[in-house]
Amino acid sequence: QVQLVESGGGLVQAGGSLRLSCAASGRTFSSYAMGWFRQAPGKEREFVAAISWTGTITYYADSVKGRFTISRDNAKNTVYLQMNSLKPEDTAVYFCAPKRVAYSLIGYAQPRTYDYWGQGTQVTVSS
Repeated sequence: QVQLVESGGGLVQAGGSLRLSCAASGRTFSSYAMGWFRQAPGKEREFVAAISWTGTITYYADSVKGRFTISRDNAKNTVYLQMNSLKPEDTAVYFCAPKRVAYSLIGYAQPRTYDYWGQGTQVTVSS
């Protein structure tokens, strides 16, 4: 059974930074691309960033490009999301998930192509 544990969320002022972590177990972590998504109250889950299984290819939503950086450490089975220059509109619960299919980034921005979602970590940015 795959388990994902997100951490690192919290309350931060606008312009501040946070680093989210997602520890994975139960699957060959290094074979799967990983994604970060977020969901604000009353809104659909939206794509934030994705990273290939080797970490050499990354994708970002336009709203976070230049401010957020996704990375991974396959030795630690962990994916990270460094968030800088945070804005109030970044407030949401952040989730990580592995792609359903190994060695694939097809549909990286679509939640339905991921599985085994974690419990999420709350990020709140005050103005």
